[in-house]
Amino acid sequence: MVEESAMAKLEKQIDELIELCDKLKDENNLLKNRQDLLVEERARLIEKTELARNRVESMLVRLKAMEQEQ
Repeated sequence: MVEESAMAKLEKQIDELIELCDKLKDENNLLKNRQDLLVEERARLIEKTELARNRVESMLVRLKAMEQEQ
């Protein structure tokens, strides 16, 4: 009887660990997906920043050229 109670308690703990493991796997997958999205977003923002920087530099070059013409 004591062994059955101990066995039932152990089985319950194992079931809880399995449930926790499944929950952590799901959470881990969500975090990985979120990280992938953030990495993609970061790459897009870096690209936009570089494009904006190039445009500003181009405008500055044109403005300096216009100043020199006057």
